[in-house]
Amino acid sequence: MVSIPKNLYLGMDAMTDRRDDHAPLGESLPTRRQVLQSAAWCGLASASLGLTSPFSWAAAATPEGAATGAGSAEKVVWSVCTVNCGSRCALRMHVENGAIKWVETDNTGMDVYGDHQVRACLRGRSMRRRVHHPDRLKYPMKRVGKRGEGKFERITWDEALDTIANSLKKTVATYGNEAVYIQYGTGVTGGNFTRSSHQASLVTRLMNCYGGFLAAHGTYSTAQISAATPYTYGASINSNSPSDIANTKLLVMFGNNPGETRMSGGGVVYHLAEARARSNARMIIIDPRYTDTAGGREDEWIPIRPGTDAALVSGLAHVMITENLVDTAFLDRYCVGYDETTLPEQAPRNGHYKAYILGDGPDGIAKTPAWAAEITGIPADRIIKLAREIGSTKPCCILQGWGPQRHANGEINTRAIMMLSILTGNVGINGGGTGGREGSYSMPLARLPLGKNAVKTVIPVFMWTDAIRRGPEMTAVRDGVRGKDKLDVPIKFIWNYASNTLVNQHSDIQRTAETLGDDTLCEMIVVLENFMTASAKFADILLPDMLMAEQMDLIGNESAGNMGYVLMADAAAKAPFECRSVYDILTGVAERLGIKEQFTEGRTQEDWVRHLYAETCKKNSDIAMPDFDEFRTVGVIKKHDPNGHYVELKDFREDPAAHPLKTPSGKIEIYSQRLADLAATWELAPDETIHPLPVYASTFRGWDSPERKTYPLQLTGFHFKARTHSTYGNIDVLKAAARQEVWINPLDAAPRGIANGDLVRVFNAEGETRLPAKVTPRIMPGVTAMGEGAWYEADGKKIDHGGSINVLTTQRPSPLAKGNPQHTNLVDIQKVI
Repeated sequence: MVSIPKNLYLGMDAMTDRRDDHAPLGESLPTRRQVLQSAAWCGLASASLGLTSPFSWAAAATPEGAATGAGSAEKVVWSVCTVNCGSRCALRMHVENGAIKWVETDNTGMDVYGDHQVRACLRGRSMRRRVHHPDRLKYPMKRVGKRGEGKFERITWDEALDTIANSLKKTVATYGNEAVYIQYGTGVTGGNFTRSSHQASLVTRLMNCYGGFLAAHGTYSTAQISAATPYTYGASINSNSPSDIANTKLLVMFGNNPGETRMSGGGVVYHLAEARARSNARMIIIDPRYTDTAGGREDEWIPIRPGTDAALVSGLAHVMITENLVDTAFLDRYCVGYDETTLPEQAPRNGHYKAYILGDGPDGIAKTPAWAAEITGIPADRIIKLAREIGSTKPCCILQGWGPQRHANGEINTRAIMMLSILTGNVGINGGGTGGREGSYSMPLARLPLGKNAVKTVIPVFMWTDAIRRGPEMTAVRDGVRGKDKLDVPIKFIWNYASNTLVNQHSDIQRTAETLGDDTLCEMIVVLENFMTASAKFADILLPDMLMAEQMDLIGNESAGNMGYVLMADAAAKAPFECRSVYDILTGVAERLGIKEQFTEGRTQEDWVRHLYAETCKKNSDIAMPDFDEFRTVGVIKKHDPNGHYVELKDFREDPAAHPLKTPSGKIEIYSQRLADLAATWELAPDETIHPLPVYASTFRGWDSPERKTYPLQLTGFHFKARTHSTYGNIDVLKAAARQEVWINPLDAAPRGIANGDLVRVFNAEGETRLPAKVTPRIMPGVTAMGEGAWYEADGKKIDHGGSINVLTTQRPSPLAKGNPQHTNLVDIQKVI
């Protein structure tokens, strides 16, 4: 089987340090370094797009105090790109005089599939522009204007740390630790120190040393799928590793787009291409957009209305059941609730899945392909054909991305898609999967201990603005509060570390700004950032944080298929001006709170990294691990899954009695009595659905909502190549390479007089944003789409000019997870005259 060259889908990897196999004998092409250092090189954009100025290397800032004269030897330092793209990528920084001159990526190993290099995409390769960006925050500052105005004055570090510590003491003394909240964020992900997760950051450790904090369950990425999957499989599991696609015959991807969401060399897109080249599996993409993952590599694209995946699955199931294409033996042995014979005793008669599909259930509606076609926009004959193909091809791999679950009815969508793997008996086998998102083998990595949170109250991660406005009114049965029946106090103190979720990434930016702008509600907001983001403008105390390239850390892999790895991050560049690491900042706070020894355990950041690496070596005693100093020169250690491919639920499939699931029955629960109980006891609105079966349910702001009379176009978001969420959103060459646009079908653009490239206003009751239109048949009629994460740029009249989708999204959460429904939106679009 021919291996697909990486440069087909990694862009800059065409520029290698190796001799071109096709160069005439005796000749060699310029090396990557020679190209980068040549006068013709005018930044990333010029290499990939033919762009010219203003994208020159000279535009980057030089760190304060760094020498600028010639004569200092260049050295190579390993670092890591740690944004939340679903991977972590090695960067080889070429450093001179304390400044990064140019960036390479992983060059270790044989660079063959299975022992491939963990190559960074263009975002990671532009790290130099982030590190030496002229807009870096330079000094600690305090707010002097109204929150959100972005007016600050410089203060000393002592004043900043004293203010934070005193405010924290006051908050805890007045309201208790439940009033302190750590904001969700993924601006840095994967490290031990550079890790902004609200559940596992250094701020978490600090607050656990100081009595705890109000925690949050779920994430903005995965709240619905994480909440729903345990009701089917007993835990929040994934599916097989993408390397296992080499064993499948048919690959069906629901809203799964690794070409834009997992595009790095260590990630899923490489595995997808290589594994599929080995299996020659047919690939069917089901998505409202013709994505870059398709891009001519798919066998078929089936556009679908956003939020209607469960209806499609129901129509497919109708064909499979009536044509005997389901795996009855699997359903009988491993599942609960498919038919009357396996239905739980508490369930009503004909409450099983088969009855729902055939129209014998309470609603009396047969979920025929014609029924599904009206909802999904997919022709009935295409649904029949797809059902027969899935039902007759084994193994078949069903993969869903996180887009289908990021809807107002996302919990039901995700459980429904999993039904295709369950009905066909593809769970727990090579080439099959659970129907969830692709899984991964991870190399064991020692983690910094976080301690225990003494506060047991937990709120949904998406509902923190509600906890500011109406904290004591939030309950378990209405708002998803866990740990006790209700909140006692509102949020009064927010830590916001490496996160733009405070404003930019949260829904309904106008309402969020109003909530945060009233400093009688939340009394203190501390932001640790690199740039003046939309979130940073709402800080009371704003602290300049170091970037990854300016400090040491030990980084683990993510979404790496069947090849895990550990990465060394060293301090490549000198931190500019008065930037400090989060560890140093929080050590200063801890000292003022009287918990320094407990927080640091007497270790510096390098001491901790050395200690954690030693513990990591113990966890990987089956392979040869270099000593720490050698690791600093090696940069990357790779380790393969000893089982070849990661197969989720393999043990359960082989022996369900010996390896039961964590569901009440120990089996796959198609019918969940726990969900039936929640549906009976929780407070739900008429347009909200929690159901024991993976049924289809309409939702607020859906395709059939009455609101479409006013706002006729569905709007969905997607992850954007030029950014990871909002990170890299201020890098000039990346913004030029991938413009922020709203996608609209020609059939929707024509009656509005909109041509490709026109400036348009996208608006609804929440707000308005203005950006160019991309008129393209790559989006389904009636549907529009925008890349999420664009930086919010308000004009003082509540109109955004940055193309930020979250001026249009709602803070109303999904029914079960109380999660982020940012793909469920209705808008209209008009040309700006």
